[in-house]
Amino acid sequence: MQIERPKVNYIAGVDEVGRGPLVGDVVTAAVILDPSKPIDGLTDSKKLSEKKRNALAEEIKEKALCYCIARASVEEIDELNILHATMLAMKRAVEGLSIPAEFVFIDGNRVPDITVPAQAVVKGDSLVAEISAASILAKVTRDNEMIELDAQYPDFGFAGHKGYPTKAHFEALAQHGITPHHRKSFKPVQKIIAEQS
Repeated sequence: MQIERPKVNYIAGVDEVGRGPLVGDVVTAAVILDPSKPIDGLTDSKKLSEKKRNALAEEIKEKALCYCIARASVEEIDELNILHATMLAMKRAVEGLSIPAEFVFIDGNRVPDITVPAQAVVKGDSLVAEISAASILAKVTRDNEMIELDAQYPDFGFAGHKGYPTKAHFEALAQHGITPHHRKSFKPVQKIIAEQS
């Protein structure tokens, strides 16, 4: 599928990571690539090995014209719901770019409330290089945060499942209860709270 690109200089791609997990912030990134410094191997971050993702993240930070990593906190997710929190985090990423974007490609089927012309692209992380770059930065950032959280809460295995609702995560929740970083508005977490109160 060919995505039509507008004839402007500064096109940003935006993606998020962390809508599904039960713990931690939702992390977004916005990236404007430099056409004179192409980056090989950009694709959906989920299709890359961790080693390749980390290497590409460094290369993107080095070669991109600019990038911004933003987020919505667990409190904002619980207050707004995950969809609205994600849109807010995407808006923050776009607004945080040091070079204002003239057009924005957003991964998915919704465009956040931004003042720049934008287009949502389903599976954009495989189709638009800027979105691929954003997906890599967002994923590497969030994964690293989960590894840090793992050091604080070694019983939960966050470094392995990254906060997603896996069997190991549910077993840890049943055994140890929730951490302050869990999303209390998510049903599986509410269930644990109810069972343990």
